[in-house]
Amino acid sequence: MMKGCLGLLLAFVLGTNAADATVYRVADDAQLARALQQAVEEDELVLEPGVYAPFTIEKEITVRGEGGVVVDAKGKGSGIIVKSAYVKLKDLHIRNFGGDLYERDAGVRVWQHKNYIHLENLTIEGPGFGIRADSMGGLTVKNCAVQGDASRHILDRGDGIYAKYVTNLKVFDSRFARTRDGIYIENVDGSEFVGNYFTEAQYGIHWMYSRNSKAVKNRAENVVGAWAVMSTNRADVYDNVSYDTVEFGILLNVADACRIKNNRVYDVHNPRGQKLLDTEGKALFIYGPGVNQITKNVFSTSDVGIGLAMSGEANQIWENAIVDNKIQVRYVGEAPLQWSRKGKGNYWSSYLGWDLNHDKIGDKPYQPNDSLDRIFWIYPEAQFLMDSPVVALLRWLADQFEIDRGKGVTDAYPLMLPPITYEGRRDAHR
Repeated sequence: MMKGCLGLLLAFVLGTNAADATVYRVADDAQLARALQQAVEEDELVLEPGVYAPFTIEKEITVRGEGGVVVDAKGKGSGIIVKSAYVKLKDLHIRNFGGDLYERDAGVRVWQHKNYIHLENLTIEGPGFGIRADSMGGLTVKNCAVQGDASRHILDRGDGIYAKYVTNLKVFDSRFARTRDGIYIENVDGSEFVGNYFTEAQYGIHWMYSRNSKAVKNRAENVVGAWAVMSTNRADVYDNVSYDTVEFGILLNVADACRIKNNRVYDVHNPRGQKLLDTEGKALFIYGPGVNQITKNVFSTSDVGIGLAMSGEANQIWENAIVDNKIQVRYVGEAPLQWSRKGKGNYWSSYLGWDLNHDKIGDKPYQPNDSLDRIFWIYPEAQFLMDSPVVALLRWLADQFEIDRGKGVTDAYPLMLPPITYEGRRDAHR
């Protein structure tokens, strides 16, 4: 008791700054509880090395660890609950919190309407949500590491970050592993995700019903899907890299006014994919209506380069590199689609045309699919005929007489060279 009182008194004497904020140094749970009770706005609590019980913050203060601080929730509830605005948490290791997703168990749980929360240099390990925030504004997460429980089914884990009805969300330079989604946002206005890494999760970043978002220079590997933009408007997805995914690299599902640029997607393979069900792995999958700009991307070495379904025809697709996919484009419809803009199309590794005038544009338009492809997709039981001499003859005749001209996807200005620097999977390790 005397030691704790002396510690708090010493903090009052020595820990005052120009703004009259107090620094409390605490070394055990009892001192921490007293400091949380006595602290006032803008004070700082410094936790000395040790293991601490879960705690709740109800004042506008900073809590930071010094040299190896662990908050252990012992398998129940949340590690730290934030019930005040203007709270900062730094340099803490939060572990063993609960896994009850209905109760919103989390490493850090931010209470509703508690705005301007800053989380930095946190290591968070547990089965529930890494960070959970609802109905608040101004959440910043920087240089944090969140790891879920790999023993749970992927859909029974918490998300690395779960944000719902949040404004001004920023996540920088953080790592997410073995969670459900790395970052899941729902009805979020204004978000920015820069320099983050995702692995062993369902989706890297998962947008739902959100607006005005930026995702830049993130990387995902060994996930089901990297970047899932669903029922979302005005998302800018730039300069991201993904490889070794299962269902997709980039998904645009009823997304509108999004800009997808300078991304590199490699090796999307679904070992259980079926052509009849359209479940092969797709580097880019566009599903549902929307008008989005898709340019300067690499879609490479996947089951399907670009898959298009259910009224996704209005998207603008130009100056991309579609390289070495088993199926370059899968589009069953016959509506004429022109994948070029202002005299610039896309680079196709499967294009066999010439450039006699040396303008770096192929002299002959390119159609990645023909009517026979669509027949085989609709009736996969006829796949055994694909390599027969009769089908080869039909394809040759269709090409000679331009039977498929104006049907499906056409690139009127196929590029002879990739529009962006492309070095294969080595890009993914940068």
